[in-house]
Amino acid sequence: MSRARTISNLWRDAVAAAHPDPAYLHEVDGEWREVTWAEAARAVEEIANGLLALGIRKGDSFALLARTNLEWSLFDFALGLVGAVGAPIYASSSPRDVQYVLEHSECVGAFVEDDEQRAKVGAAVRHLISFADLDELREQGRAFAAANPAALDERADSIDEDDLFTFIYTSGTTGPPKACMIRHRNYYSMVAKADEMDDRLVEAGDVMLLYLPLAHNYGRLLHLSAAYIGYTIAFLPDPLRAATELPRVRPTLFPSVPRVYEKIHTAVLAGFEAQTGVRKAVVAWAMRVGRRVSKLRQAKEPLPRALALQYRLADRLVYTKVKARLGGRLRVANAGGAPLSRDIAEFFHAIDILILEGYGLSEVTTAATVNRRGDFKFGTVGKPLPGVEIVIAEDGEILLRSNTVFAGYYHDEQATREVLDSEGFVHTGDVGHIDDDGFLVITDRKKDIIVTAGGKNVAPQNLENELKSHRIVSQALVMGDRKPYIAALITLDPESTANLSPEEAIAQVQRAVDAVNAERSRYEQIKRFQILPREFTLEDDEVTPTLKLRRKVVLEHFAADAAALYD
Repeated sequence: MSRARTISNLWRDAVAAAHPDPAYLHEVDGEWREVTWAEAARAVEEIANGLLALGIRKGDSFALLARTNLEWSLFDFALGLVGAVGAPIYASSSPRDVQYVLEHSECVGAFVEDDEQRAKVGAAVRHLISFADLDELREQGRAFAAANPAALDERADSIDEDDLFTFIYTSGTTGPPKACMIRHRNYYSMVAKADEMDDRLVEAGDVMLLYLPLAHNYGRLLHLSAAYIGYTIAFLPDPLRAATELPRVRPTLFPSVPRVYEKIHTAVLAGFEAQTGVRKAVVAWAMRVGRRVSKLRQAKEPLPRALALQYRLADRLVYTKVKARLGGRLRVANAGGAPLSRDIAEFFHAIDILILEGYGLSEVTTAATVNRRGDFKFGTVGKPLPGVEIVIAEDGEILLRSNTVFAGYYHDEQATREVLDSEGFVHTGDVGHIDDDGFLVITDRKKDIIVTAGGKNVAPQNLENELKSHRIVSQALVMGDRKPYIAALITLDPESTANLSPEEAIAQVQRAVDAVNAERSRYEQIKRFQILPREFTLEDDEVTPTLKLRRKVVLEHFAADAAALYD
């Protein structure tokens, strides 16, 4: 009989593997401290026994409300060992949203970072544990284990791979968030796909700087994969410090969202443009060389010897200095959560930084496709992961089926039926196609396609991505549904406009719009735009991958500005 594919077994196997590299890095008094696998194993075991001492049963829901840090990860594995169902909540969530998750998932307890998060929970659960309470919980665990030495193993062994491991809450366009039910075998199968890939993206011994929220499916996958594969995670609670900590941690892996790469791209371009004389000429030459190399590598063609020598020189003179800002050891950079502009991906590739995009959603336990180091194509989200089936419906919607498909939405059978069909396919709501080389291309959200008053269909995402590729543009939202023409709401990048007058800023945005319009049919062209005074984020933290700009909500926030474009 094969071993059950449970997160409890995943953790126990990781501990038994005795990886030589640290399990984790976390900051203590401003310094990065190593946490060995033995230390992590002891902490998880004591926390898990502490939960048993509290009477936590298999199947009980337990919330996690904290930023990305070591304590979150250890507590999550402890919940997995005792068979409790984790209910992660974003640290930036409002008290109302916290209360909704606690009530909807029927949580018996909550693990919180500090007093601010404790206040959001209030008296909604029986067991409220903060980071400050962990030492006491671990002490209870040691006492419980001494009196009941076999209890934890018995509980872990009782967990079935079809038991629920976690809820992942996803926002819909209408109504409250829905809770995706993710089974143990779903996440185990997800992390195990690393063994099925010919071109492994990550290896034991890698070091990952992780700022992405663990409450999000992608962050959760990375933290579980670290135990399965054996790489080291450096937890960074504050994503705004990523630029500072990259040179200190010197990661080989850096998963991020496009907005971070967009900001780095802006900063690098500004640095290049500030050069003068010979140095400016060297930078321009190096970029020409890099773009030639990038095109050949994208086409999987060999580099001529002379070009390869020029590329090595350009790397030493220019690229290395940029790569040093990312730690100097970066081997795999990932982008997810939103589309990355092809122009930005090609820019980084030209300076020897390959950013790989993937695609997935919570309903398939994170990932469905990914670009590989040896098989990538910019402007796509890669090829299917092993065992993932992709079908393109007649209307262009992407349908997914795999062993990672979720068990449905908790307490919402109707919503489940709308997304999960009788053949086991998840209807993603995304529109796309598979190109001639087998890469998946996402063109838009099914519900976001604009139909103008003239009956023309326009996909806004392409226009928005091209606008955002211009240095001055921070965010863009294109509109025009049932309107006579296409218009856009735009926010500006503060660093790029710091020394510009309002008139100069408007002129630069107009040039960006003209460039986007240049090769488009008249009905697709942006006829008018409005510059907004602030970014249109829906979360406090603009760089988290949980940020999805819901067209309807943004337009409600800026209704007057949108209406003015059609006066």
